[in-house]
Amino acid sequence: MKIRIDRSACVGNARCAAVSEAMFPLDEDGYIATDGFEVAPGAEKTARNGARACPERIIYVEEDDGTISWPPQKRA
Repeated sequence: MKIRIDRSACVGNARCAAVSEAMFPLDEDGYIATDGFEVAPGAEKTARNGARACPERIIYVEEDDGTISWPPQKRA
């Protein structure tokens, strides 16, 4: 599983960092400081919770098969 982050859309709510500062580090201005990362085995639940905590929905959970499981995708 991977986490992908659209840093340019971060507004600095820091809710992701409240879930895990180690996974979702912030820069000196309080914005997300990573573009994403591979999720270590056993850390999937924390990574998902951090992604879901973002009210802007700029943190994407990419499953091993390449599908995006969060945020919900809009249907046509």
